[in-house]
Amino acid sequence: MSTTPEIGAILENSKELDRLRKDQEDILSEINKLHKKLQATPEVVEKPGDTSLSRLKMLYTQAKDLSDNEANISNKLISQLDALHPPGAQGQQRRRLEGSEQKRKRVKADSDITRLNPSMRNQLEACASLKGEQVAARVTPRNADKDEWFVVKVIHFDKESKEFEVLDEEPGDDEESSGQRQYKLPMANIIPFPKSNDPSSAPDFLPGKHVLAVYPGTTALYKATVVHCPRRRKTDDYVLEFDDDEEDGSLPQRTVPFHKVVPLPEGHRQ
Repeated sequence: MSTTPEIGAILENSKELDRLRKDQEDILSEINKLHKKLQATPEVVEKPGDTSLSRLKMLYTQAKDLSDNEANISNKLISQLDALHPPGAQGQQRRRLEGSEQKRKRVKADSDITRLNPSMRNQLEACASLKGEQVAARVTPRNADKDEWFVVKVIHFDKESKEFEVLDEEPGDDEESSGQRQYKLPMANIIPFPKSNDPSSAPDFLPGKHVLAVYPGTTALYKATVVHCPRRRKTDDYVLEFDDDEEDGSLPQRTVPFHKVVPLPEGHRQ
């Protein structure tokens, strides 16, 4: 029996596999763009008529369908190649099939990470890109009974352990040593600041919104309440009232640069 029709079918399935992968890359690109938009302006989802979340759901659904189709075509190709492969010794055949099964499992695992969960992949890449940047970090200093938030510099991000290595360049006077200190922190303990050279990356918090901000003249972050919004220009400072900052029976209004203010984490206690 001629193998030409079988080879033709293999080539057709290979072309279809290439097409599916290209479509997946296009969908992933659209998801990435939408992620960046939502990260830069999360308040957009609260506007009447905004369809960002429904579009994101649709893109994820399309990504899953394309991945399922890719798996089906891959299985067909494996079956076609198995049919053309010359039979060997039973032991060799068994090892070959076991190897193929392991390979398929690895391919599926890779697919789960890079295609069906683009958000996590993007998050890891974003964390790695923070090397050398200053970020807000939640740390429990020595001899402290509660967490504190302060400005640190990212030294390294380990994608395997999902941990940051950070440097506290200006430890407080109450630290045992006056030298700089390093910490290893999980992703949940880190919040990137808006880019100082990209004012559009800073959200416009509504008046009364609680935020976490660097207290003027320090490297520590504290809970504060937004007083004025919207800012007239993206480069304007925020006007805030910090908790426990009472003077003469009232809270003074303090200005803080837009790139030193971040959303208040859920469950924040300080």
